[in-house]
Amino acid sequence: MELLSVLPVLIFSIVVHEVAHAWVALKEGDDTAQSLGRITLNPLSHLDPIGSFVVPVVLFFMPGGFIFGWAKPVPIDPRKFRDFKGGDIRVSLAGIVSNLILAVGFTLLAVVFIKLQGVFPLAESAFGFLIQAARFGVLINLILAVFNLVPIPPLDGSHVLYHFLPRAWRATYQQAGRYGILVLIGLAYFYPPFFSIVLWPVFALFGLADNFIELWI
Repeated sequence: MELLSVLPVLIFSIVVHEVAHAWVALKEGDDTAQSLGRITLNPLSHLDPIGSFVVPVVLFFMPGGFIFGWAKPVPIDPRKFRDFKGGDIRVSLAGIVSNLILAVGFTLLAVVFIKLQGVFPLAESAFGFLIQAARFGVLINLILAVFNLVPIPPLDGSHVLYHFLPRAWRATYQQAGRYGILVLIGLAYFYPPFFSIVLWPVFALFGLADNFIELWI
């Protein structure tokens, strides 16, 4: 039952993340994602079988309870941006900003469900399920926002750092993107505290959100 409250929220959150990239890219002058039908909340246009289903489910049943996932990356052609540097930075940060907005939205939604639970006591279990889902929405969106800030290609933060590196380093840094996932796996394997260090803002912000939610119980 708990997985039913987790997976839909995760899928919705990663879809919104990708739509935000596509929408801001269009505003910056790149219609690549739009032409491929990626400016839509229809999950079928975005989901990756491995990243959106297999990985989250496997992580869900592993010790630790860390849940993560991803959708198909939105195709972007920065050459079409009216302002290459500014456009690339704004498009890269769009997904992160969308997840922070969703984290706030899910926090407020949890409060709404708590108040409704008091008004409709016969539906207490149903609203309990929705409150749990909303709380997870806060957590997963904070994870998506903070993790994507890590400046390891191909994560969103790397697109921002790219523009502040010396020109001689940029090509090599960008090419490292093909090994980025292996680097992340290697860091997690050889240095287990890596994720705890990277995600400490998640725990701090989630604690604040949870304290706010608890005020209404």
